[in-house]
Amino acid sequence: MAKNVLGTELECCCSNPVTGFYRNGLCDTSPEDQGMHTVCALMTDEFLHFSKFAGNDLSTPIPEYGFPGLKAGDKWCLCMLRWIEARDAGFAPKVSLKATHLSALEYVTLDELNAFAESNDGMD
Repeated sequence: MAKNVLGTELECCCSNPVTGFYRNGLCDTSPEDQGMHTVCALMTDEFLHFSKFAGNDLSTPIPEYGFPGLKAGDKWCLCMLRWIEARDAGFAPKVSLKATHLSALEYVTLDELNAFAESNDGMD
């Protein structure tokens, strides 16, 4: 069973729209997931604009791939490096620690993630 950054069972990030590298709602990963879609993030208009400007348009629907396009309030499994890039630029979205894969800790600390944790999801 996959673990989250808190060391407990990885929780679902979002099933509507369905997210994750495997499109199973989980920010689970494997060697095939070269983008490391491991951070469960709460979309904001600011982040979506930043991501589009940075070359990854997450807000425009792509029906042929079953992608509805994201809007503020949606949750999505972001690539680890995109989240770091957004953080460094001042546009990092909030994260769900319970739905963020343990492997994220290879790139950032738990304290760094906790600084962006959803209010009901942070460390005690």
